[in-house]
Amino acid sequence: MKPTYIANESKRKVTYKVRKICMKKKLHEISTLCGIQACAIFYGPNETEPEVWPSHSQVQRLINRFNAMSEIDQRKNMSTQESFLKKNFEKARDQLKKARDENKKNEMELFMFQCLGVGSIINTGDTINMNYLLLMINQNLRDIYGKESRDQPQHGIGMALNGTESSSGERKTVGGHNQEVVQTNMGVMQRLGLSSDLANGREM
Repeated sequence: MKPTYIANESKRKVTYKVRKICMKKKLHEISTLCGIQACAIFYGPNETEPEVWPSHSQVQRLINRFNAMSEIDQRKNMSTQESFLKKNFEKARDQLKKARDENKKNEMELFMFQCLGVGSIINTGDTINMNYLLLMINQNLRDIYGKESRDQPQHGIGMALNGTESSSGERKTVGGHNQEVVQTNMGVMQRLGLSSDLANGREM
């Protein structure tokens, strides 16, 4: 569950007290178990002065020690509210971009197979990114050819499509369902006037 601001004031006060106790306990545990020095300063909206842990003298000593360090050493493992929010913003932005790219890919794959089903481009009224559509068709052809190549025995004989000659002079075909998919892809690409180089797995 992602933490969000508690709107109810009484509930927020209770939560603050409980979480403050829990944080002190966790600081004590990490200090004892790992042999490190830690401190905390709590300043609630309804408090007249800050509350420190474990004591004022120890907190002041740690702050003085920190201030005596060089700026580079101070920032080495520092996490401020600004840096924390910036890091999470960049992470959320990357996740959004990844989700948009995945949605675009799924949308174009669906459109491509709808076109393959009818054997021609479907007029959806929307502007279709033809370059992206070409990329999707090309990638599907590559995947099909690669799968067939892996399924065939590797004897140094190059596989060719639709009965064309292989590198050894023998004639090979792509069999079964994959052949139908390839032929359908080819048919749509020919109707679109797409480059045969693209169909053969070469970049435009």
